[in-house]
Amino acid sequence: MIKIYEMSQIQDQEIFLRSDAVQDVSRPVSEILQAVRAEGDRALLEYTKRFDKAELTSLAVSGAELERAMEQVEPAFLAVLREAAENIRAYHAKQKRESFWMEEKQGVILGQKVLPLARVGIYVPGGTAAYPSTVLMNAIPAQIAGVEEIIMVTPPSANGEVNPHILAAAGIAGVTRIFKVGGAQAIGALAYGTESIPRVDKIVGPGNAYVAEAKRQVFGQVNIDMIAGPSEVLVLADGKSNPAWVAADLLSQAEHDRMASAVLVTDSRELAGQVAEELERQLATLSRAEIARASIEHNGKIIVARDLEEGIAVANRIAPEHLELCVDNPFDYLGQIHNAGSIFLGRYNPEPMGDYFAGPNHTLPTSGTARFYSPLSVDDFIKKSQFSYYTRPALERDYRKVSLFARKEGLTAHARAVDIRFEEGQA
Repeated sequence: MIKIYEMSQIQDQEIFLRSDAVQDVSRPVSEILQAVRAEGDRALLEYTKRFDKAELTSLAVSGAELERAMEQVEPAFLAVLREAAENIRAYHAKQKRESFWMEEKQGVILGQKVLPLARVGIYVPGGTAAYPSTVLMNAIPAQIAGVEEIIMVTPPSANGEVNPHILAAAGIAGVTRIFKVGGAQAIGALAYGTESIPRVDKIVGPGNAYVAEAKRQVFGQVNIDMIAGPSEVLVLADGKSNPAWVAADLLSQAEHDRMASAVLVTDSRELAGQVAEELERQLATLSRAEIARASIEHNGKIIVARDLEEGIAVANRIAPEHLELCVDNPFDYLGQIHNAGSIFLGRYNPEPMGDYFAGPNHTLPTSGTARFYSPLSVDDFIKKSQFSYYTRPALERDYRKVSLFARKEGLTAHARAVDIRFEEGQA
């Protein structure tokens, strides 16, 4: 049964402390990464045999396999994938940045070049669940940014094949090359490069504890998007909300895994009790009921606030990955939400709309990091170079100021680099 808390009766830490244990996998991940770096494809094939039970002779997905996958996927779902891709493209196209050039002082030109990363790697989870949505959400912003090579890695099934829905999404999203490898070993391959898999500039995409730890360890060798934790949803609902709808929204995240977090914050004690009852009723109907129940019982909670303003303060403190604002006139409260990965406004916008179809990205900051991290975007697939140009008259106007600045910092060579250009005999 989910726990219900009254704000007036509990201590701050009781609300915000997650009860799930963090699995320390740093040592085995380090060993896997070292093996991949030293042995390349040989290590990848061995780990794929050990962990995925697949004996492969080639890691690459062929063009024939991709074509066969497109034929295996039902036309209705292909149509949905294509429409979702269009929505994602339309949204992320608005994020594209342009280079700029400025001449605000005579003789001085300043600017910034915006360049796409040359090659990025996308990790797509496999195993018992397939997530074609992850392919769309990660590949399309990279494509919009202008990335030349989008490399996808995903674990194969025991028969050595990749889920056709994942491959279909890759074809629609414009993925360049696909490889059958998962886990920490796939992250190592992308970070270091092997005989088959090219080294990338950045790795994006979610994964299990081993994947997250591998991304943490290779950061610096390669860039990463973020260290993603278990999925989260916080539903902020007033007393007019339908308890069955709220319970369904909470369970939509609880079914991800046992460590997922589903939280209801409400100003209605009556709604809190009704949602708790609905959760029990709906849990019995789920295909992943055991997982969802573990999530609800260990990490789920209902918080009864004095009013919506206090509820918003709680939401900002938790900084959830997904925040549903189930109230009348939700735009009236949008300006008060400061910490959330993705905000879902109104009673007819459940979180799964963002997971699959609406357009905003579903790769989001978790574990309170929405305080300082942002959703995945086109910005994650670009780099910026700045440039400047001074004419002689412009430098003559300003060099004494720079020289003074440098000497105040004790850097006389810095000062001399500007002074020497105006010393007698140095022109």
